[in-house]
Formats: sequence, C-alpha cells, structure tokens
Amino acid sequence: MLFNSYLFILLFLPAALFIFHALRSSGQHRMATAALAFASLVFYGWWSVQALLLLLFLMAANYTLVWGLLRSAGGAARLRLALLVTGVAGNLLVLGYFKYANFFLENWSALFGTKVDFVAVVLPLGLSFFTFQKIALLVDAYQGRVRHFDVLGYILFVSFFPQLIAGPIVHHSEVMPQFALNGPMRKTDFAQGLMLFAIGLSKKVLVADTIAQFVGPAFDAAALGQLPSVVQAWTATVAYTLQLYFDFSGYSDMAIGLALLFGIRLPPNFNSPYKALNIIEFWRQWHMTLSRFLRDYLYVPLGGNRHGEVRRFANLLVTMVLGGLWHGAAWTFVLWGALHGIFLAINHLWIALRPHIGLIGPSNFFTRLASRTVTFVAVVTAWVFFRAADLNSAVLILRAMAGYGGHGEATMDVAYGPEILVTLLAIVWFAPNSLELTGLCFRREPAAPNRIRFAGAMSPQWAVICGLLLALCLMSLTQVSEFLYFQF
Repeated sequence: MLFNSYLFILLFLPAALFIFHALRSSGQHRMATAALAFASLVFYGWWSVQALLLLLFLMAANYTLVWGLLRSAGGAARLRLALLVTGVAGNLLVLGYFKYANFFLENWSALFGTKVDFVAVVLPLGLSFFTFQKIALLVDAYQGRVRHFDVLGYILFVSFFPQLIAGPIVHHSEVMPQFALNGPMRKTDFAQGLMLFAIGLSKKVLVADTIAQFVGPAFDAAALGQLPSVVQAWTATVAYTLQLYFDFSGYSDMAIGLALLFGIRLPPNFNSPYKALNIIEFWRQWHMTLSRFLRDYLYVPLGGNRHGEVRRFANLLVTMVLGGLWHGAAWTFVLWGALHGIFLAINHLWIALRPHIGLIGPSNFFTRLASRTVTFVAVVTAWVFFRAADLNSAVLILRAMAGYGGHGEATMDVAYGPEILVTLLAIVWFAPNSLELTGLCFRREPAAPNRIRFAGAMSPQWAVICGLLLALCLMSLTQVSEFLYFQF
C-alpha cells in the first residue's frame, strides 16, 4: 500500500483517522493508541504477510532484550553487555541475510572462482530503517537513557505506519512519550499535517515522477555499454539529483504530515540540502535522521574527533562507507559512501587550514556562490554511483560528464527538459522548503534539542492551495510508482 495510491488516500487513511479520533475524543486514549498500532500492522502486512511475521518476531525479540536491560539496570555488567551484543548482532544478522547474502556470495565467487548458489530472498520493506531504530533503542537502554517504555508504546514505536517503510529514522525519546499523552489534539497540527502531506504528495507525483523520464535513457544506455553525450550525461545526472530529492523529501514530508494528523510530531529529515555551502552542512541537512544515527551510534563510538585528525578522517571514511553500504548491497554504494567520506575529510582539513593561509573572514555573495556551486557539483558527481547499475556504467557517465562523451546513443524524446530542470534547480536553491511553507520551523526547543518546535497555522489561502494540490495529485495517480528509497 503506497502513500501515493487511491487505496491509501481514499480508504485506509480516512478509516484509520476516523477510528483513532473517535476513540480519542471519547476518552479512550489507550484504545486509540492500540487501534493505531493495529492499523500500522495492517498497513505493513498489506505488502507481505511473511514480512509482517518477521516484523512481529523481531519486535518480540527486541522487546524481551530491552526489558531485560531495563530490569538489570545497575546489575551484572556482563549480563547487560551480553544482552546488548545479542540484540545488536541479531538485528544485524537478520539485515545481513536479507540484504547482503547474495552480495557476499557473489563477491566470494568472484574472489575464489567457486560456483555458489544464490539465496532466494526478498528484502522486506523498511527492514533497513526499523533495524536502525531497534539498535538505537537497545544501545540507549544499555546506557540508561530509556525513560518511557511500555508494551503498547513500543509496538507503535516500531510499527508506526507513517515512518515505518522509509523513515524518518526516529529516536524513541521523540515519539514514545507522545504516545502516552492523552490531551486534546491541536487543530493546527491537523491543518499543518494535511498541508504537508499535500506538498509531499505533489513532490512525488507531479515532480519526481515527471522528471524520471530524463534519467532513464542515459543511465540505461550506459548499462548497455553505450557512451552518452556530454549533454545527455549532465541532463540525466542533474535530473536524478532532483528526482531523488523530490521523491525522498516528498516521502518524508508525507510521513511527518501523516503523523501530525494523529497528533504525533516526527523529526525533520530535510532542510534544503542543496543550499548547503559545504559537504558538512549538506549532511546536516540531507536525510537528517540517518546522519544523526550514523553520528551517534557509529562515528562517535569509533572515536569521533577525539584522537587526532588522522583518526578523525579514518572514522569519517569508515562511517560513510558503512552508510553507503546500508543503502544497498553493491560496490557502487560503497564508492558513493567513500566519496562522501573523502569529501568530509577534505572539508574538515580545509576548515583547519583556512586560518593559516589568510582565508578567514566574512563571506560575501561571490564566495558563498562559489562554495554552494562546488558543493553541489560534488554531490551531483557522487550521485552517479548511487544511480548507476554498476561500476562500468558509472565510469561511462562520468567520462561523458568530463567531456569525453559519445554521439548520443541514449535518445531522449522529451520536450522542454532543460527548462524544467533549470526551474526546479531555482526552486531547490532559492525557494523556502516545505516545513517553512507550512509554518513548521527548525528552531530547537531548549529542553528537547532533537525535536522541532511547531508554530503557525494555515490560512484560508493555504487551505485552497492544499485542496488544489490534492486534486491535481489524485487526477495524476494513473500510474502509481514506488518511492526510490523503497529499494534500500
């Protein structure tokens, strides 16, 4: 069941909202929470009953481990460590089997020249995302940072359908306390949630799915060994850069908007990342909840920046390589992560060197423009590995982008391509983002640094815009397409 489908928009969502708010308004808050948890399990089970059974098994296993960690707080250190290691290793083994078994077998066969039988597995949707959430909960329980924990809240934390499939990757401290609240829901939450859902849906249906037609021909031709022209390579790569942003940020907008319809506030996932002036800033604004997880549960435990610059750069590289591998079981993703690790190391090195070469001081329009341009080109170049079918096709695309293109075997029968891409680039570079448009800001609450403060309300004008966007999207749902991040 897709967010961008008639079944979800016209049947599942209205039914879930009606039952939840009917129970909540009658004072049956626990029943409303239970109904929302059940609806979330139905939503996930719609994809695959087998995947739902796996989710339930992992849910029960992790609940038992977290319960054991909380019960043994202040007790035997070895027992607590054993519970933590069992939980983290078990979750990673499940993820490794479903996502990386064939990748490992393929490379083992190529390395040793042995013939192996590949495993017939189907990656359950959302496994990468909710695996990270459960690992974070285990680590926090081990470190004594879990304060709100009950079985119903835990079930909803794991299965909450707005963010179950593709994030945001939520922290338990952000949502579990909210599941326990029983006060009246704010009308502005519902209004802003509906507007944010409409914006996210239009990003996916009206923008991302439209510019997808610019992406395929050049990358498909490269996968067949054909060298695209310079214009085709750059058009396809920039189009994919925009498609990925509008597709995934659209999903995140819909997730945050849907959660608001139920009175739950999820953390932001995008904050105009293509406006970033450097790679460090880009990763603070792109897929923000994944960046936070990689920082808190991988980079910092590896040592962070506490053991000198060389160790810091090594930790950055390891973190980003593993982050790339998390996205997909292919060497293209590993190289994409490695590139960003190198970019981050260079960025930190440049910051350290600037005062010594006299380049510190207030920035002006031209330096900011140059910084944004260099950052954007670096990000676009790295996306080639993210999108390419294999390393050979990635090299062909990069060769063409560098000026060694062919004669245009990859035909693109698309009118007004450059004009559309230039318009979209202007939007992502200069326009306010969706959370700013809907009155949701990124200022932090002093007592909860990982949560955003929601402010403002929809005007009648925004209500009209919301209705028009939803109507346009509903008329455009003739060919429903999955979100790009579902493959990860």
